[in-house]
Amino acid sequence: MDDNICLAVKLGLIDYKEALRLQEEIFQGKKEKRLKEDVLILLEHPPTITVGKKGSLKEILVDKLELEQRGIFIYEIGRGGKVTYHGPGQIVGYPILDLVKYNKDLHLYLRQLEEVIIRCLRGFGILAQRRKELTGVWVKDKKIASIGIQVKNWISMHGFALNVNCALDYFNLIQPCGMEPEVMTSLTAILKKDVKIEEVKESLISNFAKIFSLKMERISLSTLREKLTIKLFIHKS
Repeated sequence: MDDNICLAVKLGLIDYKEALRLQEEIFQGKKEKRLKEDVLILLEHPPTITVGKKGSLKEILVDKLELEQRGIFIYEIGRGGKVTYHGPGQIVGYPILDLVKYNKDLHLYLRQLEEVIIRCLRGFGILAQRRKELTGVWVKDKKIASIGIQVKNWISMHGFALNVNCALDYFNLIQPCGMEPEVMTSLTAILKKDVKIEEVKESLISNFAKIFSLKMERISLSTLREKLTIKLFIHKS
């Protein structure tokens, strides 16, 4: 049954605008009932700063021109949360899910995303936890994953960012989620050794399947786009 299938798409380094366009393409497919399956995209971005609905450009501590000269671009977007940084070595997860299947419970959805990451980290020997009133995942007093979602027509967009082996000094450019830059950490910073991005992606997919009770079907981006195109053709005919 399509209702129990989630298409898992693993990508490499993808420009933020292109990833946002992809999310919107999938969202539209689900909204129009052309794509019944849920989708989980896992990727990395070039150095990028995003500003959520609760964020402010004042939380960016460096002049915009200087950032652009360094190849870092700012996007004001529709997700919840404040300002955050994305870059190589950080896995960004974009679940595009039909939340009607999950009782239209946004609080539960956020807690489920946190649980996916907590269980993933446990597999690498890291004991992580939630913090009351602070969405995200923490290891002691350090934040290792940020979460910010957008929901339209009960379909989710945006998602989570897990620091694996990213350069943490980039967080000095902002007040991440309204906090001091020093609060951020990563798997490699905690474990004091290199961690392979692909291993973490596979763990995230496995734990996502368990938490959301889904059967994961790994497909390529081209196959996903073919599914959308084919179903669009059938829909129009």
